[in-house]
Amino acid sequence: VQLQASGGGLVQAGGSLRLSCAFSGRIFSSNAMGWFRQAGGGEREFVAAISRSGGTTDYADSVKGRFTISRDNAKDTVYLQMNSLKLEDTAVYYCAARGSLSSESAYGSRQLYSYWGQGTQVTVSS
Repeated sequence: VQLQASGGGLVQAGGSLRLSCAFSGRIFSSNAMGWFRQAGGGEREFVAAISRSGGTTDYADSVKGRFTISRDNAKDTVYLQMNSLKLEDTAVYYCAARGSLSSESAYGSRQLYSYWGQGTQVTVSS
């Protein structure tokens, strides 16, 4: 499995970005997907997750109401729409995938993911 994240960049506080993650190598619709982020020397933390079908989503409390995860199974791509960005959202954002028998389970723990992309930098300035 290969995951290619893109869409990061520099944005002012209050602005928006949309991250994309292109999936290849397996059947995309058989995989639940997630976004995680890592700031500076900190740990990689959960941001958002989506089930195989797209019917179930989960978010970290810090991004609820501002970020939206979605997927297009026809394009083998998962997205993270980020609105009302804050300085503390600055981080490298990683997409992750895991095979799932359940079509409606979303996974918030990084230990549950098998495959990771290379990350894309998001920098929010004041």
